[in-house]
Amino acid sequence: MRIGCSLGSLLSVNQVLESSKILSKTNIDSIWIPETWGMENFSMLSAVTNQTKTQKIGSSIINIYSRSPSLIAMGASTVDTLSDGRLILGLGTSSLPLVETFHGDKFEKPLQRMKECVEIIRLVLSGKKINYTGEIFDLKNFTLLTKPKRKSIPIYLAAVNEKMVNLTWNIGDGVIFYLRPINEMKETITKMQSKKKIDVACQIITCVTEDSDIAIKRAKKTLAFYVSVGKVYREFLEKNGFKNETSNIFDEFKKSGSKSTHEFVTDSMLQSLCIAGTLEECKKQLQKFYESGLDLPIIQFNPVGDVSESFELLKKIFLEE
Repeated sequence: MRIGCSLGSLLSVNQVLESSKILSKTNIDSIWIPETWGMENFSMLSAVTNQTKTQKIGSSIINIYSRSPSLIAMGASTVDTLSDGRLILGLGTSSLPLVETFHGDKFEKPLQRMKECVEIIRLVLSGKKINYTGEIFDLKNFTLLTKPKRKSIPIYLAAVNEKMVNLTWNIGDGVIFYLRPINEMKETITKMQSKKKIDVACQIITCVTEDSDIAIKRAKKTLAFYVSVGKVYREFLEKNGFKNETSNIFDEFKKSGSKSTHEFVTDSMLQSLCIAGTLEECKKQLQKFYESGLDLPIIQFNPVGDVSESFELLKKIFLEE
């Protein structure tokens, strides 16, 4: 079975590189590098290629508002060349607060922008001269100066709501889910894959320790953080079985910040969205995610205590040499 690992934003640059080097000695399918408001993605992807030999390298995710489609294609082509054809280009719309507050852009027409971005990126990677007129973008006489390693790089789209899910199955090579209840995800995968087969990945918050209670508390804190600050996830989870939990978490966040929001994450919510516990507990939980129809579970490393020791434990559980 395929499995990926996401080396999240909680890690330093050196910790990402050290962890990547360890992963390079395993049979893991792919290593995924996030981009939020810390490490720049293409730089880190390039650095990770030097620590690995066979693993695919994925962006999770490049947001389509902070770079032009042409620049995304240039970055993707560069990393794909450096990695000898191992890049998976993960794209997403991010969210209104990040795009408008952190990047100073307008969060407008996300579906149309995604559609045009994917079209332009594929045209750029073809190596041909591009003249493109869309609703949002207008390019004239653009051609890459360098020859791409591959004329077609796999493009996976991050999708939450139904319209983006439908667009992803129409134009994407794969999908990246996140914070999607396991029962709902199973239904969506079954429905969408019956129409067209693409690669289905889901990034899963994962905490592993020898003390189950510590792992569960750590995972609940991470989950509560995303519910608190991520409106798109909060609203999706509210509509899919966790209305009381999301309301309680967000109310507490508005009153007192993140200190105690995790206390409102129920065990059923955690089990539907995350992997947390001891070695044997996590193996069983991972199997449930496979059974939902996922092609590629992506373990999101959430360190507990010492990062090196925590990662070594994670590797022993999921990423056997």
